Amino acid sequence: MVRAARVVLRSGEQPIPKPVTDLIRRRHSTRAYVREPISEDARRALLAFLLANTDGPLGSRVRFELLAATAESRDSLRGLGTYGFVRGAQAFIAGAVGEAPKDLEDYGYLMERAVLRATDLGLGTCWLGGTFSKSGFARGIGLGAGEQLPAVVAVGYPVPGCETKDPLRRFASSASRLPGEELFFDGRWGIPLTAESAAAYGEVLEAVRWAPSASNKQPWRIVRSGDDWHFFLRRSRGYRSKSRLVCLVGIADLQRVDMGIAMCHFGSTADELRLGGRWRLDGRGVAASEGEAEYTVTWGAT
Repeated sequence: MVRAARVVLRSGEQPIPKPVTDLIRRRHSTRAYVREPISEDARRALLAFLLANTDGPLGSRVRFELLAATAESRDSLRGLGTYGFVRGAQAFIAGAVGEAPKDLEDYGYLMERAVLRATDLGLGTCWLGGTFSKSGFARGIGLGAGEQLPAVVAVGYPVPGCETKDPLRRFASSASRLPGEELFFDGRWGIPLTAESAAAYGEVLEAVRWAPSASNKQPWRIVRSGDDWHFFLRRSRGYRSKSRLVCLVGIADLQRVDMGIAMCHFGSTADELRLGGRWRLDGRGVAASEGEAEYTVTWGAT
């Protein structure tokens, strides 16, 4: 395990140096890594960020660790059937979050902030979801009773050109994105939100469109109502929260984690553009849900 010296840091969100919009475009899922450790400067910078990146916008607290790759961690991935998807990673980010109503959304939000910081440091990353409660990762971070480890992120230096040569990238559909008219709606369901109507939020919504998600399903839907932006989860087949797989083997509800990732891209970009706003759960003025879409959160004026 990679451990930091004891340093007192302020909890809460820390700025990511480079423009978030640039980092969102640069980030991609790296599945092949150069077999060399992360540099000491990058390691220290990422550790400092992880130690301060603890408080989710919806009330959950997450603790993160940067773990050196070991035979045990590789065995954990092999047990998930995902070992072949990631080759040569020299480190992983893993986190623990206590059970709470919006625990998985906060986990996704904070972990994606760490991903963007790693991108800023010139590192490649890849989200990995599964059941980690009894894995080498859980032991590495000392996962306690009442805590869960929904996902880990591989970290390291990408093999040059791996994003254009890796057939698994195409297999996972990571090079494709749903068009905005299928994701964002104006006032009510069925009315696509145009770029002209979105105005200053057009760049924010494009940042959401580029957010990573499990199997690239992009389960988020956003309905604008006045100055409020209401986030809904539309579940994909095979990712139901009460599925037999989830209940039997304890795999996290990954599409709720995906919602947190989308929130990170939305909020970080809106803050960078100085559009103002905050997250809330009161659901004031929420548009009627379509089908099985579930209300998650609202971004609105402070």
